[in-house]
Formats: sequence, C-alpha cells, structure tokens
Amino acid sequence: MKKQRRTIGAVVEIDLKKGNYCYAQILNDGLVFFNLKTTKRLTNLDVLLECPVLFFLSVYRDVISQGRWLKVGKLPIRKEFEVLPMKFIQDNLNPDRFELYNPNTGDITKTTKDKVIGLERAAVWEANHVEDRLRDHYEGKSNVWLEQLKPQE
Repeated sequence: MKKQRRTIGAVVEIDLKKGNYCYAQILNDGLVFFNLKTTKRLTNLDVLLECPVLFFLSVYRDVISQGRWLKVGKLPIRKEFEVLPMKFIQDNLNPDRFELYNPNTGDITKTTKDKVIGLERAAVWEANHVEDRLRDHYEGKSNVWLEQLKPQE
C-alpha cells in the first residue's frame, strides 16, 4: 500500500472488489461519500462536482495515510459541504440520554431521541465497514454496521 498524506479536497477511490469503485472527498472533518458506483475507474473527476451525496463519515486516519483508499485527484470543495450535518451521541450507560454533536463547531447539546432519527451517530469508521456499507447500499441490503449505530432502545 502506498503511503499518502490526508489532503483536504483530495478525492479517494474505494475499491469495492468485483470491478466496482466508489469515490469520496476528504473534507476538513471527515469525508463525503458520493452516490456513484462505477465499473471503470473515473478518469474525469468533474462528474463528482454534481454527484449526489450518500453520507458524511469520519474514518480512521490510516485508511488514507496507509493508502487503503488511494488519492486519485483533487477537486474544490462544494459550497454545500462547508457546513456538515449534525450527528448524535447516545449514552451507553443511560440509553435514554441523547446529545447532538455539531462537527462544525464541536458543540454538544442535550436532545431527545425523536430529534436524532435520521442522523448519523458520531463515530469513526473502519475502512472495511464503510466498504461493506457501500456494497450493501448498492445491493439494496441492510447493513449490519449501520444498524448497530442507529439509536438503540
């Protein structure tokens, strides 16, 4: 694997195996994953400038630095990615307690379960779990890792 630096704006190629590829862009905090699966590696990344978003996640630093996902170019960060969506935190010891986490400011505020439905849990993902999630999304299957991170009863 090729060592590389985490560069804001860089686009990484995610090899989903069996000839399928997905793409994400490195942001100030985390990555944005595009709703695009290809069977041929992209040669023109400009298609990502208009591509819909699947989700925003944080991944462990070594996913990029150790070259599991190779940087294949760089694009300007789209205006709508400058403000990241809220995430939620659920207290493991008291599962009825929820907080909203603002990745833009680091602020954490108390909230209720109904306010976190549809939000991503504040978490750092392993590369293989993200790859599983992407494969499952395109195969129309439920993803075990995503299910584990949903608000629990």
